[in-house]
Order: sequence, then C-alpha cells, then structure tokens
Amino acid sequence: MPMPEFKHLVNEAKSEIKEIGPEELQRMQSAAQDFVLIDVREKDEAAKGMIPGAVHISRGMLEHNLDQVTTDKNKEIVLYCGGGSRSALSAWMLKKMGFKNVISLAGGYRGWDEAQNNKSK
Repeated sequence: MPMPEFKHLVNEAKSEIKEIGPEELQRMQSAAQDFVLIDVREKDEAAKGMIPGAVHISRGMLEHNLDQVTTDKNKEIVLYCGGGSRSALSAWMLKKMGFKNVISLAGGYRGWDEAQNNKSK
C-alpha cells in the first residue's frame, strides 16, 4: 500500500501538470500530431505490452536518458505508466527541468488498454 506521502506527492504533481485520457491520446495519434510518447514503467511491465509508437525509458532513468529521445524543451511529450501516478511524477519532474509541453496519460496503460477493449466491443 503506498504511503500517504506518495499519494500527496502524486496529487501535488497532478495539480501542476496536464493530464489527458486515452481518447485524447488516440486522437493525437490519429491526427499524426508531432509528439513523443514515453512509457516510464519498469522493463518487465513494458515487456508485457506497450502503446504503439511508445519509447521505453523507465521512471528511474527518465531524467538521465531523456536526451536520447529529445532535447527540445518545447516538444510535446506524453508519458504513461501503469495507472497514472508515476507518469504524473515524471511529467512534474520534466516540467521542473524546463520542458514546457509535458502531459501525463490519466489511467496509464491500464486505462488505455481498457479503452481499446471497450472500443472493439
């Protein structure tokens, strides 16, 4: 069970960043919008499936390895994790690093997967 401090940090992060839902991400992908999609889950989680077009950089290495994906502080970056907490913290940190267009996927991979399954029914 996450400590209350973790939930507090996530809530603080979410109050300072932009979040989108799976439908908005799909709209951005369908419109061929220019953005980077980063999966911040651990390697074993990402190995079970990733959102098409995503690049994997685990949460613990994001700030260190982001330059392998982009150094453009204005580039739109969408981050996702399993449920939306780690990606919110990741977006918050990238914002603190000066990236202006960072977005967290609310609900994370699970929310995206659920939305895909509901759409195919």
